[in-house]
Amino acid sequence: MRPELYGHPFASHVWKPLIALYERGVDFTFQMVDGEHPDNQARIAELSPTGQFPALIDGLRPITGSNAVIEYLDLYHGAAPPMVPKDPRDALDARMMADVFDDYIHNPMQRIVGDALRAKNETDPRGVADARAALERTYDWLEKRLQTGEWAACGQFTIADCAAAPALFYSDWVQPIPQLHSALAAYRARLLSRPSVARVVDEARPYRKFFPLGAPDRD
Repeated sequence: MRPELYGHPFASHVWKPLIALYERGVDFTFQMVDGEHPDNQARIAELSPTGQFPALIDGLRPITGSNAVIEYLDLYHGAAPPMVPKDPRDALDARMMADVFDDYIHNPMQRIVGDALRAKNETDPRGVADARAALERTYDWLEKRLQTGEWAACGQFTIADCAAAPALFYSDWVQPIPQLHSALAAYRARLLSRPSVARVVDEARPYRKFFPLGAPDRD
């Protein structure tokens, strides 16, 4: 039985397991979660504590959360090198960098996007300012970290890059990477040229009009 991934192609956290699925050449079924697929909406509500995607169903086994799905795929599906390296020291580095992109790029970016979707009388200018400041600090940190090496950790494409691709893709839309951060900008460009990442970008193009802060044509 083919594993099933529940999610939406425009959702940043869904990109992470999609990239891993494409990297590992896994044959799977994508279950679209939106208003036109109420059965899938009901299923994700059962699978996830908050009804958020992604979630993977493999036979009778449900896996919830993007990082857990990626690690599950390493164990049971595909023949490519694992997204979490086998060496425990490299694995620690890859997981750490995945957390950096999740916690310090993706989360502030989502806070800014979420605020843009609120009614004017419910916005949080201070929260948005804090989120933008957090992105700037993390951009500075990443610029130093990415001076050498093609990928974010371990000298190979890992779970860290699965996390970095959607985080940096969308964060550069809401808080552009400064021109002086050439290493970070080059890393983002390498991510977008990776076939697995380019595929998820293309699959999400039809939904760009729903992004509240605009959808640049440059990507």
